[in-house]
Amino acid sequence: MNILYEGKAKRLYATEHDDELRMSFKDDATAFNGVKHAQLAGKGHLNKEITLLLYRELADAGIETHFLRELNDTDLLVRKVTIIPLEVVVRKVVAGSLAKRTGLAQGQTLDEPLVEYYLKDDALGDPMLAPAHIRALNLAQPDEVTAVTQQALVIFTHLETFFAQAGLRLVDLKLEFGRADGKILLADEISPDTCRLWDTETGEIFDKDRFRQDLGEVIEHYQQILERISPHAKRV
Repeated sequence: MNILYEGKAKRLYATEHDDELRMSFKDDATAFNGVKHAQLAGKGHLNKEITLLLYRELADAGIETHFLRELNDTDLLVRKVTIIPLEVVVRKVVAGSLAKRTGLAQGQTLDEPLVEYYLKDDALGDPMLAPAHIRALNLAQPDEVTAVTQQALVIFTHLETFFAQAGLRLVDLKLEFGRADGKILLADEISPDTCRLWDTETGEIFDKDRFRQDLGEVIEHYQQILERISPHAKRV
């Protein structure tokens, strides 16, 4: 197969249809823009299963994504999109860089969700951008920024409720969007690699911070996420 793109956690392959791609999840775990790296057997399968389940959940709520269908244990068929080079991060609880940048207490719940934008560029360290930077760099049109912001908030709110049913607190969520056929669609993945999830009662960490912070049992906690949310998932 012809690899069109390889990132830290996924590969994209061409298919026999120009408007479709094979998205393959890898077992690689990375942190700090790839400085920290490891192979975790089974991670690709778990992230694919969680992403699949969440894409189906969002589809049931009327949210359009690039997902088309499941292919195998690690691969999904997705619509080809032109990625908007922005990472859109929605935060509801103070954690990670937000705590470092603001001095707010780790674990503090914000009065309302906070939306941040980051340039999708590993070489530059994915710097945070203001809307004025987005305009200056011509990364997206103002109406597109409005659209992805609104979509991100809708997605976060829906998934916050969904995860709560499974005893998990959605702390923050990183999303990417792409253009296809005049529409803006949710793209990439939604997994413990791209969000923070804490146990509602104990505050135990279930996401990629287990790898970042050397907490261990990364795969075991990803598996627990899948087991917790599966009973609440839409079967479509």
